Amino acid sequence: MTSILNQCAAPAKLNLFLHVTGRRADGYHLLQTVFQLIDRGDTLHFCARDDGAINRTTEVEGVPAESDLVIRAARLLQQAAQRRKPSLQYGADIAVEKRLPMGGGLGGGSSDAATTLLALNQLWQAGLSREELMALGLQLGADVPFFLFGRNAFAEGIGEALAEVDTPDCWYVVIEPGVQVPTQRIFSATELTRDTKPVRMSDFSGALPGFGKNDLQVVAARLFPPVAEALTWLGQYGDARMTGSGACVFCAFGQEAQADEALKAVPAGWQAWKAKSLKRHPLAHLLQA
Repeated sequence: MTSILNQCAAPAKLNLFLHVTGRRADGYHLLQTVFQLIDRGDTLHFCARDDGAINRTTEVEGVPAESDLVIRAARLLQQAAQRRKPSLQYGADIAVEKRLPMGGGLGGGSSDAATTLLALNQLWQAGLSREELMALGLQLGADVPFFLFGRNAFAEGIGEALAEVDTPDCWYVVIEPGVQVPTQRIFSATELTRDTKPVRMSDFSGALPGFGKNDLQVVAARLFPPVAEALTWLGQYGDARMTGSGACVFCAFGQEAQADEALKAVPAGWQAWKAKSLKRHPLAHLLQA
Protein backbone atom coordinates (compact mmCIF):
# COMPACT_ATOMS: atom_id res chain seq x y z
CA MET A 1 0.00 0.00 0.00
CA THR A 2 1.26 3.48 -0.89
CA SER A 3 2.29 5.40 2.21
CA ILE A 4 3.42 8.68 0.60
CA LEU A 5 1.74 11.02 -1.88
CA ASN A 6 3.93 13.95 -2.91
CA GLN A 7 3.32 16.93 -5.19
CA CYS A 8 -0.47 16.90 -4.83
CA ALA A 9 -1.90 19.92 -6.61
CA ALA A 10 -4.47 22.23 -5.02
CA PRO A 11 -5.43 24.50 -7.94
CA ALA A 12 -6.94 27.95 -7.67
CA LYS A 13 -10.33 28.88 -9.07
CA LEU A 14 -11.65 32.00 -10.71
CA ASN A 15 -15.28 33.11 -10.61
CA LEU A 16 -16.01 34.02 -14.23
CA PHE A 17 -19.11 35.79 -12.93
CA LEU A 18 -20.77 35.89 -9.50
CA HIS A 19 -24.38 36.94 -9.02
CA VAL A 20 -26.12 37.28 -5.67
CA THR A 21 -29.73 36.31 -6.33
CA GLY A 22 -31.19 36.29 -2.83
CA ARG A 23 -30.69 35.47 0.81
CA ARG A 24 -31.92 32.51 2.86
CA ALA A 25 -33.64 32.84 6.22
CA ASP A 26 -30.46 31.61 7.93
CA GLY A 27 -28.45 34.48 6.45
CA TYR A 28 -26.62 32.53 3.75
CA HIS A 29 -26.59 34.24 0.38
CA LEU A 30 -27.95 32.53 -2.73
CA LEU A 31 -25.47 32.69 -5.58
CA GLN A 32 -24.95 31.82 -9.20
CA THR A 33 -21.42 31.55 -10.52
CA VAL A 34 -19.13 29.69 -12.87
CA PHE A 35 -16.04 28.22 -11.24
CA GLN A 36 -12.98 28.00 -13.50
CA LEU A 37 -9.96 25.89 -12.53
CA ILE A 38 -6.52 27.28 -13.39
CA ASP A 39 -3.04 25.77 -13.38
CA ARG A 40 -1.68 27.72 -10.44
CA GLY A 41 -2.16 26.71 -6.85
CA ASP A 42 -0.72 25.30 -3.66
CA THR A 43 1.09 21.96 -3.38
CA LEU A 44 0.59 19.43 -0.59
CA HIS A 45 2.57 16.38 0.46
CA PHE A 46 1.19 13.49 2.51
CA CYS A 47 2.81 10.69 4.49
CA ALA A 48 0.62 8.09 6.18
CA ARG A 49 1.03 7.28 9.88
CA ASP A 50 -0.31 4.26 11.74
CA ASP A 51 -0.73 5.91 15.13
CA GLY A 52 -3.78 8.08 14.41
CA ALA A 53 -1.87 11.38 14.69
CA ILE A 54 -2.53 14.14 12.15
CA ASN A 55 0.20 16.75 11.93
CA ARG A 56 0.90 19.75 9.70
CA THR A 57 4.66 19.72 9.30
CA THR A 58 5.01 23.19 7.76
CA GLU A 59 4.15 26.66 9.00
CA VAL A 60 1.44 28.65 7.24
CA GLU A 61 1.70 32.31 8.17
CA GLY A 62 -1.37 33.52 10.03
CA VAL A 63 -3.05 30.10 10.12
CA PRO A 64 -2.62 28.00 13.30
CA ALA A 65 -2.63 24.29 12.54
CA GLU A 66 -5.76 23.59 14.58
CA SER A 67 -7.84 26.06 12.55
CA ASP A 68 -6.34 25.11 9.17
CA LEU A 69 -8.91 23.63 6.79
CA VAL A 70 -6.30 21.03 5.86
CA ILE A 71 -6.22 19.63 9.38
CA ARG A 72 -9.98 19.92 9.79
CA ALA A 73 -10.49 18.06 6.50
CA ALA A 74 -8.09 15.31 7.54
CA ARG A 75 -9.91 14.81 10.84
CA LEU A 76 -13.32 14.68 9.18
CA LEU A 77 -12.10 11.99 6.81
CA GLN A 78 -10.36 10.17 9.67
CA GLN A 79 -13.68 9.94 11.52
CA ALA A 80 -15.48 8.67 8.42
CA ALA A 81 -12.76 6.10 7.68
CA GLN A 82 -12.69 4.79 11.24
CA ARG A 83 -16.45 4.31 11.24
CA ARG A 84 -15.89 1.86 8.37
CA LYS A 85 -12.79 0.17 9.76
CA PRO A 86 -12.63 0.82 13.53
CA SER A 87 -9.61 -1.40 14.01
CA LEU A 88 -7.29 0.82 11.94
CA GLN A 89 -5.50 3.96 13.13
CA TYR A 90 -5.52 6.49 10.31
CA GLY A 91 -2.96 9.28 10.59
CA ALA A 92 -0.83 11.53 8.40
CA ASP A 93 1.92 14.10 8.27
CA ILE A 94 0.94 16.89 5.89
CA ALA A 95 3.23 19.52 4.37
CA VAL A 96 1.69 22.56 2.69
CA GLU A 97 3.48 24.76 0.14
CA LYS A 98 1.44 27.96 -0.13
CA ARG A 99 1.47 30.00 -3.33
CA LEU A 100 -2.05 31.39 -3.25
CA PRO A 101 -2.72 34.47 -1.13
CA MET A 102 -5.22 34.44 1.71
CA GLY A 103 -8.22 36.71 1.21
CA GLY A 104 -7.65 36.70 -2.53
CA GLY A 105 -10.86 35.07 -3.76
CA LEU A 106 -8.93 32.21 -5.36
CA GLY A 107 -10.24 29.47 -3.08
CA GLY A 108 -6.82 28.49 -1.73
CA GLY A 109 -7.94 27.19 1.65
CA SER A 110 -10.92 25.36 0.16
CA SER A 111 -8.74 23.80 -2.53
CA ASP A 112 -6.18 22.68 0.06
CA ALA A 113 -8.98 21.02 2.04
CA ALA A 114 -10.33 19.25 -1.05
CA THR A 115 -6.89 17.99 -2.04
CA THR A 116 -6.44 16.68 1.52
CA LEU A 117 -9.70 14.73 1.28
CA LEU A 118 -8.77 13.34 -2.15
CA ALA A 119 -5.23 12.38 -1.23
CA LEU A 120 -5.97 10.84 2.15
CA ASN A 121 -8.96 8.93 0.79
CA GLN A 122 -6.48 7.32 -1.60
CA LEU A 123 -3.62 6.98 0.90
CA TRP A 124 -5.79 5.41 3.58
CA GLN A 125 -7.80 3.37 1.06
CA ALA A 126 -10.89 4.71 2.81
CA GLY A 127 -13.08 4.09 -0.24
CA LEU A 128 -15.35 7.14 0.00
CA SER A 129 -17.12 8.12 -3.22
CA ARG A 130 -16.96 11.57 -4.78
CA GLU A 131 -20.43 12.35 -3.40
CA GLU A 132 -19.39 11.29 0.10
CA LEU A 133 -16.25 13.43 -0.07
CA MET A 134 -18.29 16.39 -1.33
CA ALA A 135 -20.67 16.02 1.62
CA LEU A 136 -17.70 16.12 3.99
CA GLY A 137 -16.28 19.11 2.13
CA LEU A 138 -19.50 21.09 2.48
CA GLN A 139 -19.06 20.94 6.27
CA LEU A 140 -15.81 22.87 5.79
CA GLY A 141 -17.00 25.54 3.37
CA ALA A 142 -19.28 26.21 0.42
CA ASP A 143 -16.41 26.21 -2.12
CA VAL A 144 -14.88 22.88 -1.07
CA PRO A 145 -17.36 20.65 -2.95
CA PHE A 146 -16.45 22.36 -6.23
CA PHE A 147 -12.82 21.28 -5.95
CA LEU A 148 -14.04 17.72 -5.34
CA PHE A 149 -16.42 17.92 -8.30
CA GLY A 150 -13.36 17.61 -10.50
CA ARG A 151 -14.21 19.95 -13.37
CA ASN A 152 -15.41 23.44 -14.17
CA ALA A 153 -18.92 24.07 -12.92
CA PHE A 154 -21.99 26.24 -13.00
CA ALA A 155 -22.90 26.63 -9.32
CA GLU A 156 -26.09 27.66 -7.57
CA GLY A 157 -27.52 27.68 -4.06
CA ILE A 158 -24.74 28.65 -1.65
CA GLY A 159 -22.29 27.23 -4.18
CA GLU A 160 -22.92 23.54 -3.56
CA ALA A 161 -25.34 22.75 -6.43
CA LEU A 162 -22.96 22.02 -9.31
CA ALA A 163 -23.31 21.18 -12.99
CA GLU A 164 -20.45 20.62 -15.43
CA VAL A 165 -19.96 23.48 -17.87
CA ASP A 166 -17.69 24.04 -20.85
CA THR A 167 -15.40 27.06 -20.63
CA PRO A 168 -12.97 28.43 -23.21
CA ASP A 169 -9.29 27.57 -23.37
CA CYS A 170 -7.41 30.75 -22.54
CA TRP A 171 -4.74 32.37 -20.43
CA TYR A 172 -5.40 34.62 -17.45
CA VAL A 173 -3.36 37.42 -15.97
CA VAL A 174 -4.11 37.71 -12.25
CA ILE A 175 -3.11 40.67 -10.08
CA GLU A 176 -2.83 40.50 -6.31
CA PRO A 177 -3.45 44.11 -5.19
CA GLY A 178 -1.69 43.63 -1.86
CA VAL A 179 -4.75 43.64 0.43
CA GLN A 180 -6.78 40.91 2.09
CA VAL A 181 -10.53 41.23 1.66
CA PRO A 182 -12.55 39.59 4.47
CA THR A 183 -15.45 37.76 2.88
CA GLN A 184 -17.82 38.49 5.74
CA ARG A 185 -17.25 42.24 5.43
CA ILE A 186 -18.30 42.18 1.78
CA PHE A 187 -21.38 40.02 2.28
CA SER A 188 -22.55 42.09 5.26
CA ALA A 189 -22.26 45.44 3.46
CA THR A 190 -25.60 47.26 3.31
CA GLU A 191 -24.97 48.42 -0.26
CA LEU A 192 -24.53 44.87 -1.60
CA THR A 193 -27.27 44.09 -4.11
CA ARG A 194 -28.94 40.75 -3.46
CA ASP A 195 -31.59 40.62 -6.16
CA THR A 196 -29.81 39.91 -9.44
CA LYS A 197 -32.16 38.06 -11.79
CA PRO A 198 -31.28 34.35 -11.96
CA VAL A 199 -29.78 33.08 -15.21
CA ARG A 200 -29.69 29.66 -16.85
CA MET A 201 -26.53 27.73 -17.58
CA SER A 202 -27.36 27.93 -21.27
CA ASP A 203 -27.34 31.75 -21.00
CA PHE A 204 -23.72 31.59 -19.88
CA SER A 205 -22.69 29.02 -22.49
CA GLY A 206 -24.07 31.10 -25.32
CA ALA A 207 -22.73 34.48 -24.23
CA LEU A 208 -19.01 33.99 -23.61
CA PRO A 209 -16.82 35.92 -23.16
CA GLY A 210 -17.73 38.68 -20.70
CA PHE A 211 -20.97 37.18 -19.41
CA GLY A 212 -22.55 38.74 -16.32
CA LYS A 213 -20.68 40.53 -13.57
CA ASN A 214 -19.42 40.10 -10.02
CA ASP A 215 -21.97 41.62 -7.67
CA LEU A 216 -19.38 41.78 -4.89
CA GLN A 217 -16.92 43.81 -6.96
CA VAL A 218 -18.50 47.24 -6.48
CA VAL A 219 -18.49 46.82 -2.70
CA ALA A 220 -14.91 45.52 -2.51
CA ALA A 221 -13.60 48.23 -4.85
CA ARG A 222 -15.15 50.94 -2.68
CA LEU A 223 -13.89 49.53 0.60
CA PHE A 224 -10.43 48.59 -0.70
CA PRO A 225 -9.04 51.17 -3.17
CA PRO A 226 -6.16 48.91 -4.35
CA VAL A 227 -8.79 46.57 -5.79
CA ALA A 228 -10.32 49.43 -7.75
CA GLU A 229 -6.89 50.52 -8.97
CA ALA A 230 -6.02 47.02 -10.19
CA LEU A 231 -9.36 46.71 -11.98
CA THR A 232 -8.86 50.03 -13.73
CA TRP A 233 -5.33 49.19 -14.84
CA LEU A 234 -6.07 45.66 -16.02
CA GLY A 235 -9.24 46.85 -17.73
CA GLN A 236 -7.21 48.44 -20.50
CA TYR A 237 -6.58 44.91 -21.81
CA GLY A 238 -10.14 43.66 -21.75
CA ASP A 239 -12.93 42.66 -19.36
CA ALA A 240 -11.17 42.82 -16.00
CA ARG A 241 -13.11 41.63 -12.99
CA MET A 242 -12.62 40.48 -9.43
CA THR A 243 -12.78 36.82 -8.42
CA GLY A 244 -14.91 35.74 -5.48
CA SER A 245 -15.12 38.36 -2.76
CA GLY A 246 -11.65 39.63 -3.75
CA ALA A 247 -9.01 40.87 -3.65
CA CYS A 248 -7.48 39.33 -6.81
CA VAL A 249 -8.55 40.60 -10.21
CA PHE A 250 -8.11 38.89 -13.57
CA CYS A 251 -8.43 39.31 -17.31
CA ALA A 252 -8.62 36.59 -19.99
CA PHE A 253 -6.36 36.44 -23.05
CA GLY A 254 -6.75 34.21 -26.08
CA GLN A 255 -3.01 33.74 -26.58
CA GLU A 256 -0.17 33.22 -24.12
CA ALA A 257 1.89 35.92 -25.85
CA GLN A 258 -0.83 38.49 -25.18
CA ALA A 259 -0.84 37.53 -21.50
CA ASP A 260 2.95 37.84 -21.41
CA GLU A 261 2.82 41.36 -22.83
CA ALA A 262 0.32 42.49 -20.22
CA LEU A 263 2.28 40.80 -17.46
CA LYS A 264 5.45 42.66 -18.39
CA ALA A 265 3.63 45.97 -18.07
CA VAL A 266 2.14 45.42 -14.59
CA PRO A 267 3.22 48.31 -12.33
CA ALA A 268 5.75 47.62 -9.60
CA GLY A 269 4.18 46.98 -6.22
CA TRP A 270 1.62 44.48 -7.41
CA GLN A 271 2.30 40.79 -7.55
CA ALA A 272 1.00 39.42 -10.85
CA TRP A 273 1.16 36.11 -12.67
CA LYS A 274 -0.37 34.22 -15.57
CA ALA A 275 -2.21 30.93 -15.49
CA LYS A 276 -3.80 28.65 -18.04
CA SER A 277 -7.37 27.47 -17.85
CA LEU A 278 -7.88 23.83 -16.89
CA LYS A 279 -10.67 21.49 -17.97
CA ARG A 280 -10.30 19.10 -15.03
CA HIS A 281 -8.82 19.02 -11.56
CA PRO A 282 -5.26 17.61 -11.62
CA LEU A 283 -6.29 14.93 -9.11
CA ALA A 284 -9.56 14.02 -10.86
CA HIS A 285 -8.19 10.51 -11.44
CA LEU A 286 -8.49 9.91 -7.69
CA LEU A 287 -12.22 10.52 -7.72
CA GLN A 288 -14.46 7.47 -7.35
CA ALA A 289 -17.97 7.46 -8.74
